[in-house]
Amino acid sequence: MKLVIQVPCLNEEATLPTVLGSIPAEVPGIDEIEVVVIDDGSTDRTAEIAREYGATVLRHTGRMGLARSFRDGVEYALSHGADVVVNTDGDNQYPQARIADLVAPIVAGKAEIVIGDRQTRQIAHFSPFKKVMQRFGSWVVNKAAGTELPDAASGFRAYSRYALYRLNIVTKFSYTMETIIQAGNKSLAITAVPITTNPKTRESRLFSNMWVHMAQSAKAIMRSYLMYRPWTVFALLAVAFGVAGLTPFVRYAILLVAGDQGDHFQSLMLGTLLLVGSLLSLALGVLSDLQRTNRVLQEDQLERAKEQSYGPARPAAELARDGSDAA
Repeated sequence: MKLVIQVPCLNEEATLPTVLGSIPAEVPGIDEIEVVVIDDGSTDRTAEIAREYGATVLRHTGRMGLARSFRDGVEYALSHGADVVVNTDGDNQYPQARIADLVAPIVAGKAEIVIGDRQTRQIAHFSPFKKVMQRFGSWVVNKAAGTELPDAASGFRAYSRYALYRLNIVTKFSYTMETIIQAGNKSLAITAVPITTNPKTRESRLFSNMWVHMAQSAKAIMRSYLMYRPWTVFALLAVAFGVAGLTPFVRYAILLVAGDQGDHFQSLMLGTLLLVGSLLSLALGVLSDLQRTNRVLQEDQLERAKEQSYGPARPAAELARDGSDAA
């Protein structure tokens, strides 16, 4: 089996030597390891340092973002025969020595995706507010994905070849939460491995402050949720608008029975508009569900296209093992 370890970087010349130097040379169950550095338009010596350590360098001439760097690294890994892909960061946040622990459940056939749980409650440089928001964000993602992961935002992950065939990144911000929601709704086996993080080396370059991160994450979660569970959202909207719209009419009927002949035109107009909103929500729900069905068919075709381009989704060793287990 081949393992590709990809390291998205942006001006990481200070920490990249530590990251690359601590990547294990051998991993149980893995025959070949390749390290790929995705240089997202760095202006320092990031690419040169990566080459000095023997890593393959994929370079963007301009900054294209973390999600695109992840996608480019995955495409390279699949086209070069990777059976497992590990993603880590160039700022030395994650313990590279734990890569073997991330890979182990995939090699054993027990999971398709493994996430390094940073145990955010124990991270010293996280403020109490950030710790609460991290837990809340993971809770929201778990509700959308039907999973029970303690750290949905962690970027220290391992993906099987099969999982990467089935996942499709559309966001430009961060792939971490989107891939979990997709994987959960596609019934891919996901597990977590507790890890400890290294001391903080710099501020995050992914977002300027916590509020920007929260807004971008919320947008990515909502988009992904609508992609896979549109009826849940639009049915709730339809019920809310419907109940609110019927309320003025029920009130008007009660007043008529009570003998009140006053002018209630404004409240009835409001009720009518709310009922129209309810019907529109139902219509949008139908259209979104049809679009979801069409997307599922398109993703099936895309998966077949990946198999034609990169080879079978399952490595030969795994297919042989599954066959022997079935026998």
